[in-house]
Amino acid sequence: MQKRLQRQLEQSQQSGIDMSPLLDVVFILLIFFIVTTVFVRETGVEVDKPQSITAQQLEQTVILLAITDAGQVFYDGNQIGVAGVRGTLEQLLRNDDRPVVVQADKNVSAQQLVEVIDEAKLAGAKNVNLATKN
Repeated sequence: MQKRLQRQLEQSQQSGIDMSPLLDVVFILLIFFIVTTVFVRETGVEVDKPQSITAQQLEQTVILLAITDAGQVFYDGNQIGVAGVRGTLEQLLRNDDRPVVVQADKNVSAQQLVEVIDEAKLAGAKNVNLATKN
């Protein structure tokens, strides 16, 4: 009986440190950092913005629309066109009023830019801004 207890004691000393609680803590920390990270949504296309001297920095909770030099309108990587601006923004502005930022390529016609801004305002956006380089 005593030999059996002594063997069990020797085996438990040789097994080492149990790593499973440490792994649990690491995964909990990983989940915590993933959940608390703030993700900024980009428009999904590269736009060559015009330059401005009076540019200002806006808050990060904005709705970004992009107009490419080919005249395509994008939101969150999806092409929505001018006709889709109003419907998309009505859904996004239903819960909270956020500013809308239009990232227009410097080669976009003024007519198309005005159409996108008009659609945004008709959707209920109170604050529509134009993104520029400073």
